[in-house]
Amino acid sequence: MAIEIKVPELPESVADGTIATWHVKEGDKVTRDQNLVDIETDKVVLEVVAEADGVIGKISAEEGATVKSQEVIGSIEEGDGKSDAKADKKEASKDDKKDDKKDESKDEKKADKKDDGASEKKSSKSDEESGESIEVKVPELPESVSEATIATWHVKAGDQVARDQNLVDIETDKVVLEVVAEADGVLAEIIHDEGANVGAKEVIGKITKGASGSVKASSEDTKEESADDEGSDKDSDAVSPSVRRLLAEHDIKASDVKGTGKDGRITKEDVEKHMKSANDKSSSEKQESKSSGQPAVSGDRTQKRVPMTRLRKTIAKRLLEAKNSTAMLTTFNEVNMKPIMDLRKTYQKEFEDRHGIRLGFMSFYVKAVVEALKRFPEVNASIDGDDIVYHNYFDVSIAVSTPRGLVTPVLRDCDKLSLAEIEQGIRDLAIKGRDGKLTLDEMQGGNFTITNGGVFGSLLSTPILNPPQSAILGMHKIQDRPMAVDGKVEILPMMYLALSYDHRIIDGKESVGFLVTVKNLLEDPQRLLLDI
Repeated sequence: MAIEIKVPELPESVADGTIATWHVKEGDKVTRDQNLVDIETDKVVLEVVAEADGVIGKISAEEGATVKSQEVIGSIEEGDGKSDAKADKKEASKDDKKDDKKDESKDEKKADKKDDGASEKKSSKSDEESGESIEVKVPELPESVSEATIATWHVKAGDQVARDQNLVDIETDKVVLEVVAEADGVLAEIIHDEGANVGAKEVIGKITKGASGSVKASSEDTKEESADDEGSDKDSDAVSPSVRRLLAEHDIKASDVKGTGKDGRITKEDVEKHMKSANDKSSSEKQESKSSGQPAVSGDRTQKRVPMTRLRKTIAKRLLEAKNSTAMLTTFNEVNMKPIMDLRKTYQKEFEDRHGIRLGFMSFYVKAVVEALKRFPEVNASIDGDDIVYHNYFDVSIAVSTPRGLVTPVLRDCDKLSLAEIEQGIRDLAIKGRDGKLTLDEMQGGNFTITNGGVFGSLLSTPILNPPQSAILGMHKIQDRPMAVDGKVEILPMMYLALSYDHRIIDGKESVGFLVTVKNLLEDPQRLLLDI
């Protein structure tokens, strides 16, 4: 029986998405809740997981394809069986391996006849060369960054590593740096664990060049590691991302949940069943304590203390600084999104065929903001001491949600970019943000910020300034509302706009005028082309 793989429900303000990455290919075996494909929208990446165990049948939408909500992008054939052709390949592969083993055996016998003494000399020489120790060091940090934090070790002591393999992520205030292996070998030692603060060029580990993991690790260490692996595998590798999120949300250990999936895998139903039984137990305990007249004490009242990441600490510090050091005020308006939605619907296919990227809302927002900044230079300015600095360029920061927190990479010289170039630029920044690949240069500068909470369903908000910038524009959820048009009620897709600004430099006249300009340009996109 074939199960359809469908695009999930997209947020209301998002019309379509793009297939970012297929993690499987046709013919691959998959298990229930395994992540199959990532689908990218304007600002978030959605995971599509397998509904049951089986084999990937046809993939109908390749990477880069534009897809809509609930569109079928592939199928799963239930069951374990693969095609006979694949089975034949496996058999042939086994035969080849047998032949290879026979040949290897013959070669080994011939080699044994050679002089043992010469063999021993070569072996010891080879061991000397492979035993060279290589230091794993923190890379050079950007000039304005004094120290960093070990975020994640991707390997553990005793693991075999390959040249250029990512060993560890090191987090600075705003970017994540990767440290890769300089040669093949074994990670002999980890000097600084996750969470440690380190400086530039500091040694954080050592690699034994050319060594073998099985030879290097002692039998005692191996026993300890295998015992640890049982727990860690169940907690991470053996659960899908969606199940992992569910466990994290409810602070449940994977080891506490009994898995009923293939090879003991934990499914969503297993987690929900565990939660239900825990709740039932808690309710019965409360009932018993009520009847006995004793105060209710729940066994589920646990808490977890986790230190803030360096990025989260920086975000917190900057937000507090913005509230305390600016005279922040927010003004609101609303915009009818129907004209832009109609325009996108009409030209979406032609635009994508010509430019290789879909037409989203963000490019219109950026274009409208740039035009409004030209007309109201105070909004594009900043305060430096007792001076006002006016900028004659238009670098717009785009708020991007990442696994490590909210970041605001900069799209530079937006006045010189076409709609397609803006869309491509925003997409590149969003992917880099998601993967932790943003550079310090991409994070610095920016005269004005756009944040779009609408993709998460936000109807209205008061965004906080991004110092030293003087203003930030918040876009929100597009929602059908009854509106009065020429004395009649019409249902229109409306969106609230919120402009937060520093009242020390921007007066009410400029802020309201700026917001009305953005509204007019979005409601009549032809104005952007005619410059009126």
